[in-house]
Amino acid sequence: MARKKIREYDSKRLLKAHIARLAGLQLPIAVAQVKEATNFAELVAANPWMNQTQLVVKPDCLFGKRGKHDLVGLKLDATGAQQFIQARMNKVVDMDGTVGRINTFIVEPFVAHAEEYYLCIQSGRLADTLSFSEFGGMEIEENWDKVRTVSIPTGAEPSSAPLAPLLSTLPLELRPTWRLSSRPRTRQAGGGGLRWAGEERCNSRLGTGFGCAVLVAVYLDLDFTLLEMNPFTLDQAGKPFPLDMRGELDDTAAFRSAKKWGDVEFPLPFGRTMTPQEARIHSLDEATGASLKLSILNPRGRIWTMVAGGGASVIYADTVADLGYAEELGNYAEYSGGPNTAETYQYARTLLDAATAYADGRGRALIVGGGIANFTDVAATFKGIIQAFREKQEAIKAARMKIFVRRGGPNYQAGLEMMRRLGDEIGVQIEVFGPEASMTGICQLAIDYVAQFDKNGR
Repeated sequence: MARKKIREYDSKRLLKAHIARLAGLQLPIAVAQVKEATNFAELVAANPWMNQTQLVVKPDCLFGKRGKHDLVGLKLDATGAQQFIQARMNKVVDMDGTVGRINTFIVEPFVAHAEEYYLCIQSGRLADTLSFSEFGGMEIEENWDKVRTVSIPTGAEPSSAPLAPLLSTLPLELRPTWRLSSRPRTRQAGGGGLRWAGEERCNSRLGTGFGCAVLVAVYLDLDFTLLEMNPFTLDQAGKPFPLDMRGELDDTAAFRSAKKWGDVEFPLPFGRTMTPQEARIHSLDEATGASLKLSILNPRGRIWTMVAGGGASVIYADTVADLGYAEELGNYAEYSGGPNTAETYQYARTLLDAATAYADGRGRALIVGGGIANFTDVAATFKGIIQAFREKQEAIKAARMKIFVRRGGPNYQAGLEMMRRLGDEIGVQIEVFGPEASMTGICQLAIDYVAQFDKNGR
């Protein structure tokens, strides 16, 4: 599971669309998004409600506590909303020590309210948890002792049964009087919509159109890993309205959920921008069915990784950190899913550009690692990497980089021999190891290599 944060705009858009698809419920959500290139007049024309009600405007850049930082405009008309955005677009702000530029806003109707509730569903290894509090809003952290939580076992079908302990503690006016059985009654032709037996309309304020079990069903159907409303309230018609909302999706589920997500955006965390190398790998990843990932942690770091497999890549990175060299870890990198020779060449070439960019004579180590492949031809995947090493050999030598290769799986002996011969051919230090060597042991060898420069000087 890869948890990727999405913008509030997308969280609300998905909730509105898919709670209607799955349960036939119409939530009073309306949202518009404004970026630097947005034509505001065209946006208003496409969203007539913006001229028909008071508006709320706030940054949509993956950070919270916007109200506490005077970044929320309330009760604005369309002109006032535009002026509010223009005054803050591209403004650099410091959010609790993280400095970044505001470049995206969300616009939605202003909803007068008295109550503010908290609701959150998030995924864990063994269970999803649902938390609720009648004391939501900006002071939720101060009132965390009032939050009630229940667990929903992983794989369980959406039903009210696991939620009973939580629902039974709610005030009567917030307690849904309808239930969902755990067995789907039918799937709508073409739409995949779910219907549960035992649905009943009710007069309960929160229960009308908003059973917790329905929300869990939407959460599971869309492969959310986090869905938090803080706060949500009730509009004048008694329908729930999320005032602030956060969402995360499991992006590895895109193969089955991308069509339902639509044009969803996975922005970088606030305050972070892509390096040229990260942007290049991101473009490659978007264009291939394989997985190609690169995150630069420290451009001047001296220990770099190029690892096959998501699980192995985490082990290598965690081991370097556990051995006390987290500050020297230059990157997190992972390639998997059978990239072809051209893709592995471009991937390795780009990673080497980053790893050799700040040569300072103090030595660098590159770990070309992985677990034991089940079906991947190791020698075939090494061809593109070897091509990149040959092309970048002068930069590798200038950085005094030593390469440690550890791999197992089909044809791994031939692959390791190719790497060994390459080192002799281009005059680069390359040590090769098969599955008899542990992944953690290779990390120690890399650390020992760079550490000797600290002891002996240049």
